[in-house]
Amino acid sequence: MVLSREQLSHIKTVFKHSEFFPNYPQDDTTQRAWIEIDETALHHNVQQIKNLLSPRTSLMAVVKADGYGHGAVKVANTVMAAGGDALAVATLQEGIELRLAEIEAPILILGVINTLEEVEALVHWQLEPTLCSLPQVQLFGETLQELGTMLPVHLKLDTGMSRLGMRWEEAISFVQYVQQFPELEIKSVYSHLATADEQDDRFMRLQQQRFESAIAQLDSINFTAPCLHLANSAATLRDSSFHYDLVRVGLALYGLSPSPHLSAIADLKPVLQVKARITQIKDIPAGAGVSYGHQFVAKEPRRIAVVGIGYADGVPRNLSNELQVLLKGKRVPQIGAITMDQLMLDITHCEHAQLGDIVTLIGQAEQEAITADDWAQQLGTISWEILCGFKHRLPRLSVKNAE
Repeated sequence: MVLSREQLSHIKTVFKHSEFFPNYPQDDTTQRAWIEIDETALHHNVQQIKNLLSPRTSLMAVVKADGYGHGAVKVANTVMAAGGDALAVATLQEGIELRLAEIEAPILILGVINTLEEVEALVHWQLEPTLCSLPQVQLFGETLQELGTMLPVHLKLDTGMSRLGMRWEEAISFVQYVQQFPELEIKSVYSHLATADEQDDRFMRLQQQRFESAIAQLDSINFTAPCLHLANSAATLRDSSFHYDLVRVGLALYGLSPSPHLSAIADLKPVLQVKARITQIKDIPAGAGVSYGHQFVAKEPRRIAVVGIGYADGVPRNLSNELQVLLKGKRVPQIGAITMDQLMLDITHCEHAQLGDIVTLIGQAEQEAITADDWAQQLGTISWEILCGFKHRLPRLSVKNAE
């Protein structure tokens, strides 16, 4: 097909300043694919969550896994500006990334630190570790003695998650052992809920009873934790009795409910949208196979569009021939196997589709919306996994949409 002068002009307008022009900033939406982060929605979600909390309860934003795929630095700055009180990450490296970005908020490391070098790095970067075993306490205590410095630490109790932490029945011996090292400043005692997003709340209540039993044990030795925290996003949304001094909120910050039965509690707005551009349009005859393995074969002549995004960007290959996207506000089916860098759409009924048009994979276009929850339901997984699957080669672009 020979392009008209008008079509060529359109293409040049769309792709000018693209990756083919290296002098142009590469964070522009003229790229093949990108993620948009709505700072207005994120700020709104912080306010919605804070509205559920009493003035005595602080908000800790969980920004691990690169802010659940949204960009940890971008999220952290926005959350703190919106009234957040502290941050949590999973690893030492994630904490250092925030410090290198000149973020000064308290940062809790939720994962395990088990080497002398990591302890020294914590001190240097002023990060706050989780202590969850006696050997770990000994390592920290002895290392800090040699360094001649103190460090705020958070003690984790296992109340039924069976993951990190000392058993709740051992709270007294745990705290007493930590107190043998004056260099360890106990900043909080906390636990983590295993089933807070489920409708049946019996085990969640049992974990709360165990947590409060542990606190009562500590009261018997005249130890009062400066801060207690137990609630994740689900518990924060469903019951204020779980709020204590601080809540640790992840998924809800990003505008998704941990469970459908909790979705009406707060007016949360999705923060992330995934978009890409049509890079080629072609007509195929009846009988033509599409993509690897010819999982899709055209039964009649079709018009298809190639889109510059694939499983290397975080679009699950298992969505092949099941995925729908939004093009000009309409749902369009994806066909054939999703490939590493590209996928194909059937645009036979999209008369006005053009090269360079924006396709929305997750997000809203006009009156239609596709969410990470939709993908998760199709794949039999959870929205957390979908959000964390988007790769770094997709630039994260800040947008501020009107409320």
